Amino acid sequence: MDEARNDDRGTGPEPDVLAATAAASTATPTGTATADPAEGTLTRERVLESLKNVFDPELGINIVDLGLVYEVEISDGTVRIEYTLTTMGCPIGPLIEQQMQQLLSTLDGVQTVDAEMVLRPAWSPEMMSEEAKAALGYF
Repeated sequence: MDEARNDDRGTGPEPDVLAATAAASTATPTGTATADPAEGTLTRERVLESLKNVFDPELGINIVDLGLVYEVEISDGTVRIEYTLTTMGCPIGPLIEQQMQQLLSTLDGVQTVDAEMVLRPAWSPEMMSEEAKAALGYF
């Protein structure tokens, strides 16, 4: 990151990738308000972009592209996430939840992270992004 970008605006860190991704997206989940990400507002897009840094250690693909994140809701500094695992008995659930908590707690505006693992609907390979399908050779 370019040190010259640090100024006295007091808005906190604004990673270029997060701002560009959030600004480019127009999707808004039900019940979640978004504002201009350049103002440092916590958005669904910023949460999802941060969650792309949580990887399934066996597959080497992030949980967003795998389709494991079902829902993201933001309300008064609380980020609520519904997620699943690739299989019911998958032992990495606690690791994934710990990584989600750790990453999201660093975002401006996050006071609490409420992550809930759900098993319905059951995950299937069709839920993966096109990039994840290509990386795993799933056609």
